[in-house]
Amino acid sequence: MYLGLDLGTSGVKALLIDAGQKIIGSGHASLDVSRPHPGWSEQNLTDWIRACETAIAELKASHPKELAAVKGIGLSGHMHGATLLDAGDQVLRPCILWNDTRSHAEAAALDADPRFRQLTGNIVFPGFTAPKLAWVKNNEPSVFAKVAKVLLPKDFLRLWLTGEHISEMSDSAGTSWLDVGKRRWSPELLAATSLDERQMPSLVEGTEKAGALRAELAASWGIASGTPVAGGAGDNAASACGMGTVGAGHAFVSLGTSGVLFAANASYLPNPASAVHTFCHALPNTWHQMGVILSATDSLNWLSEISGKKAGELTAELGDVLKAPSGVSFLPYLSGERTPHNDSAIRGSFTGLAHESGRAVLTQAVLEGVAFAFRDSLEALKTAGTILTRVTAIGGGSRSRYWLKAIATALQVPVDIPADGDFGAAFGAARLGLIAAIGADPLAVCTAPRTDATIEPDVPLGGAYADAYQRYRALYPAIKGAMA
Repeated sequence: MYLGLDLGTSGVKALLIDAGQKIIGSGHASLDVSRPHPGWSEQNLTDWIRACETAIAELKASHPKELAAVKGIGLSGHMHGATLLDAGDQVLRPCILWNDTRSHAEAAALDADPRFRQLTGNIVFPGFTAPKLAWVKNNEPSVFAKVAKVLLPKDFLRLWLTGEHISEMSDSAGTSWLDVGKRRWSPELLAATSLDERQMPSLVEGTEKAGALRAELAASWGIASGTPVAGGAGDNAASACGMGTVGAGHAFVSLGTSGVLFAANASYLPNPASAVHTFCHALPNTWHQMGVILSATDSLNWLSEISGKKAGELTAELGDVLKAPSGVSFLPYLSGERTPHNDSAIRGSFTGLAHESGRAVLTQAVLEGVAFAFRDSLEALKTAGTILTRVTAIGGGSRSRYWLKAIATALQVPVDIPADGDFGAAFGAARLGLIAAIGADPLAVCTAPRTDATIEPDVPLGGAYADAYQRYRALYPAIKGAMA
């Protein structure tokens, strides 16, 4: 048996698979996000451990014998979070999360240093880790002075699991400190934020062993002490391992809290000017590119909260047949935007509202707005040299066939729906745990699931969607100018 642990923004998932990669069982525990000020987003690290213990306890209650047979553990987690520890591994402050934009000024200052784009292959986004440390230095100097280790969220769980300070390439590529082409920490970039390699975890590939389970936890869970823990991956790379998106030309669209258009690459292809992320993949000698939008299902959840209707109820009101855009447009910039704008200050909007713009029209506009944001990412990927001919849909939002029809039509590429199963980040983490434990061939393990259905672009509505996308594109500079 092999265990995957995924630390998500909204919860921890523990997933158990057997040697044939059949899912045996899972456990889950929820997490909350604290927003103490506008643009801030934090979590308490002790909550991560509590949630992990709860998820494992649920799994142990339902599958005690199978859990006891675990031979390898893999980790996945949300990226970019600034997890700060002192010399005794005590937590110095809550983790500053990926969707926190407080460090926009520090990010701009670091991005103005040409070494960052040259060595990392990426813009320094406010959500990345390095500008957060610069913010802490500028605003919480007493905390910064005590920083002995900076860990990424999943690697804090690893510290708790194994006692080791270790990270891997895919997650570390999102810090703005990694030389992404050479897959190593950059002393130059660390020095630019008044840090050095001693404050960083050591690095392995995601498929390699990176610590062993502590005896105390092993005894509590009924797992053998010393069970290897894999390097693992950041959540998007882990999802790619779960989906088999590891070879050049393979791609997925993820409709989660944030949205990702992810493409695997066999070589390092940076193009930071496009605002596309170019990161190391979890597998050795592979990389990936992705366009990222900050509010995908979060946009629908926002509408759900203010309308008093569940997200599923909102999408059900639209029916199954794709509608032509109504003329109401939605910009899903509730937390700013990454690809293609790199704008932490921009905010969302509806335009074109009229007396007849009821709840269903607003829902339709939200789904279309997110679809057009993915189209922005697709165009940015093209600029970066990656052409996609089809994508596979994953994430909670992919349960809405209407939304997938809108995305296929906006992107003008087929969207594949995998056969029933859980192929997300926890599954990818479990696969990496399997690889690390037995030394399996990563490509033989990380295969794609069977396609259950394919949604083709709606040809008759292609022109209407193209026109609506152009209206959408014109709105960003107008809104930005109005906010200036």
